[in-house]
Amino acid sequence: MYNRPYSPQKDPVEPPAASPKDDLTRLKGTVEHIIYANEDNGYTVLDFGLEDDVVTACGVMPYISDGDSLILWGNWVHNPKYGRQFKVEQYERDMPADAAAILRYLSSRTVKGVGPKLAERIVAQFGDETLDVMENHPEWLSDVPGISRKKAAEIAEDFKAKAGIRSAMMFFRDYFGAAMTVRIYKQYGSSAVDVAKENPYRLCDEVEGIGFERADRMAMSLGLDPQSEDRLMSGVKYLLTSNAARNGHVCLPREKLTEAAAQLLRTDGEKVSAAIDAQLELGGLVAHRFRGEHYIYDTATDRQEKYIADKLLLLDKLCPAVNAGDVGAFIAREEREQGMSYAAGQKQAIVDALSHGVMLLTGGPGTGKTTVVHALLRIFRSMDMTVALCAPTGRAAKRLSESTSMEAKTIHRLLEMEFEEGSGHSRFRRGEQDLLEEAVVIVDEASMVDNALMCSLCKAVKPGARLILIGDADQLPSVGAGRVLNDLIDSGRFATVRLTEIFRQAGQSLIVTNAHAINEGEFPNLTVKNNDFFFLPRRYDREIADTVVELIETRLPRAYGQATEGGIQIISPSRKGEAGTENLNRRLQAALNPPAKGKRELKYRETVFRVGDRVMQTKNNYDIEWESGNGVDQTIGNGVFNGDIGTVVFIDTAEGEMVVSFDDKEATYTGEMLDELEHAWAVTVHKSQGSEYPFVIIPAYNAPPLLLTRNLLYTAVTRARRMVILVGREDIVRTMVDNNRQTLRYTGLACRLERG
Repeated sequence: MYNRPYSPQKDPVEPPAASPKDDLTRLKGTVEHIIYANEDNGYTVLDFGLEDDVVTACGVMPYISDGDSLILWGNWVHNPKYGRQFKVEQYERDMPADAAAILRYLSSRTVKGVGPKLAERIVAQFGDETLDVMENHPEWLSDVPGISRKKAAEIAEDFKAKAGIRSAMMFFRDYFGAAMTVRIYKQYGSSAVDVAKENPYRLCDEVEGIGFERADRMAMSLGLDPQSEDRLMSGVKYLLTSNAARNGHVCLPREKLTEAAAQLLRTDGEKVSAAIDAQLELGGLVAHRFRGEHYIYDTATDRQEKYIADKLLLLDKLCPAVNAGDVGAFIAREEREQGMSYAAGQKQAIVDALSHGVMLLTGGPGTGKTTVVHALLRIFRSMDMTVALCAPTGRAAKRLSESTSMEAKTIHRLLEMEFEEGSGHSRFRRGEQDLLEEAVVIVDEASMVDNALMCSLCKAVKPGARLILIGDADQLPSVGAGRVLNDLIDSGRFATVRLTEIFRQAGQSLIVTNAHAINEGEFPNLTVKNNDFFFLPRRYDREIADTVVELIETRLPRAYGQATEGGIQIISPSRKGEAGTENLNRRLQAALNPPAKGKRELKYRETVFRVGDRVMQTKNNYDIEWESGNGVDQTIGNGVFNGDIGTVVFIDTAEGEMVVSFDDKEATYTGEMLDELEHAWAVTVHKSQGSEYPFVIIPAYNAPPLLLTRNLLYTAVTRARRMVILVGREDIVRTMVDNNRQTLRYTGLACRLERG
């Protein structure tokens, strides 16, 4: 457990967003013909009749039928394949008011079970009151010839369903988009509006994609009591599942959770404590006592952490050890055939990997981790044991493949993530019901693996298989919640080897020696000018930024030519400031990819994307579809992940779509998906994890003090393969080396493992 001060990131209480209708074009008319309708998400394409024209309209318009009178709000777009279309952002059904209009409406078979002839009889019976009768007095329909009580109930049920989605669309339009409203309606049916009015916070737990902040905005606009138990219970859970998780925490000490929730929700600690107790009683939260302190978990994260601990202990117990004599013979044979002698640490790593079900190998650059992997692959192959190589990111997997000459996959690909048509979401096909066949699973860059991904991997590893985790425990922890590699090491339950010896060839590299110096708290050598690590002193942040832009635009390409194409990465401590990623990316787009005649660009919010831009995915999105290869070799899949870097290769300005080419796939981004992309000539150190670049430029400038840390500088330096260029202030470098503040996280994995 770690006692890092915790505070919420922001106050979720905001006024409801203003309706965007004033900025949209309004059309009023009638549905002439439904061309296409997706029942799962409500996306519809239809011919829309205006007073003097028929146009094509498309958008999320669920439960629309031929003959419906609608009011549409949206914009005109040009589809390259289908021509001019009206893209609908919002809509309202304009219900008919008089008998003649009602007859046209019902005759169009809008209501299931009612055709033109029956419509005539119903309207003849009830006239202008027909729709009121169908909604409020459905039993009266049985007075119409040809309608039994059963049929009357069926007609009324279908009419109310359509009225319900209309009511839901009207109610939720100021809070959610049409697609989200469809999701809410599918969950609650005709009672959706009543549920939301009574307790909007139910939506957080029961409708995917609606977090506390959005539900809270709705609740405040509806005038609900900000001190209500429903709000406090939901806010407490939000702190654990979203806010705390964004800071990497798996759980929080009860005292800190209470303090943070009281601050966030603007209430007192006693009320928050009561809300925590209520959640614990309902099973929404779980409490554990570790090392004398109470920790609170969300139920799902508690299950994840418990599963990881239980499965790893089981793997370590069940895996058969190789005879000690055989291990010695394997190592001797490897040394003889490879013409080399392994260092003591490397030998121990080989022994432990063959003798245990779970083995951890850590060490900095140049300490021979890859050499150990090569030896293990040859030994396992000689034993006819199948091996799966994997890493958390595409770039890390690609690098592992290149270094071992063996296919390595991302963990997501190894677990065969697939898209479920029915649910609209992705899942891992490999798991407890479909285990991996391999006898050995080797994971590189294991420091990047968070709790959620580790849990999924553990589920898929078959009992009796070996799991070998390799990484640098001194680097920054995973972006997602948890600190898996460090927790496993700290628990002391598994065979662990830390390689420290720098080998001769690696020792000639200043990148390697300076990285180790930084990690040991020693000031790096910044004076050598003829190696692979350079320091360019600059005093002011503007000068630092100017030099960085000059290096990537002219100096490095002029000195190293084609070797720099796509191989220069700026890694900055922070997003903010003159030398932060946001400002550098604006300047680098202007310098490296300026506007040009015929070059398409797309503005989304405040960001302009242009064909040729380097971009990064900023969060895991398991639903983005991608394609790889062509023809018979074409592969289609789902999932683009936090830190994936690609290039914009195509923009459809009319549709607002953009195609991004990543290392091994192309993905299409539309609408709000563009929120998950940002320019990536410059990235933060956190976003660079797991990647390696030929040339790395690091601005050493006056960034926020919390980011000027030793392990952040160490992580940035170890991302470089060929050259590191530090640009900036020597005193900032010294500050970072001296600041050994760790990124501490609240987790319970080590404690669970210690208990066994």
